[in-house]
Amino acid sequence: MSQAVTIAEEQAAIADDFELFDDWREKIEYVLDLGKKLQPFPEEHRVDANKVKGCQSQVWMVATPDTENGTLHIQADSDAFIVKGLIALLLRLYDRRPPAEILANPPEVFDQIGLGKHLSPTRANGLHAMINRIRQIATATVHGAEAASAR
Repeated sequence: MSQAVTIAEEQAAIADDFELFDDWREKIEYVLDLGKKLQPFPEEHRVDANKVKGCQSQVWMVATPDTENGTLHIQADSDAFIVKGLIALLLRLYDRRPPAEILANPPEVFDQIGLGKHLSPTRANGLHAMINRIRQIATATVHGAEAASAR
């Protein structure tokens, strides 16, 4: 599946995907399937420094700025299947996007599709922790670029 041109368009595409399912069980199965298709995460990145704090399960996340096109390449993985699916959705939204676009587009689609209501409180906290980590990385990248251009 190719990524939409903007994060807003990708959010609309995700909402459309979830409209295809009649009940929440089917939606969770879809999230689990997305997690199974997650790209392999490099073993050398499974270190404490890359762990996302605030997740019930283990989650590792790294982001590499692509200076040629001004985007962030985000990679992540988890030891929990449902979380892997949530990661896949987050990567659909934010991987290979400019940091400023990431910061300007919070993941409103999760509320729109009802994900927050159907996750356990600990899973919902973990989702928020992953979103916060992505936003922190994007913020640091924007500020780093601003500092470099001021020199």
